[in-house]
Amino acid sequence: MNDSIRGSSVEFLFHAILALENLEECYDFFEDLCTVQELKAISQRIVVAKMLSEKRVYSDIVKETGASTATISRVNRSLIYGSDGYEKIFSRIPRNWSSGGGEGENAVAGE
Repeated sequence: MNDSIRGSSVEFLFHAILALENLEECYDFFEDLCTVQELKAISQRIVVAKMLSEKRVYSDIVKETGASTATISRVNRSLIYGSDGYEKIFSRIPRNWSSGGGEGENAVAGE
């Protein structure tokens, strides 16, 4: 992990997130913690990462998520040179979750 983010405040945040027990608690916590725009930006990044990990092309990602090519490039750098945080999460999310723009509880893009 990048040593520049280590610290007691970040550690407290991570422990708070790990203490959440279900989806409804996540909604409640993140609604209190983040602005709508912050939450949309964070969620957009993870959807972009999922799409990149599925070898989707930039033009499709822009079209389906509204992410800028700069955001897509930044996420792509994290996938290539980062700490494998995205891949750890993707390996734990059920395979039926989709990063495509479908509808239903398993759709994560095109909200």
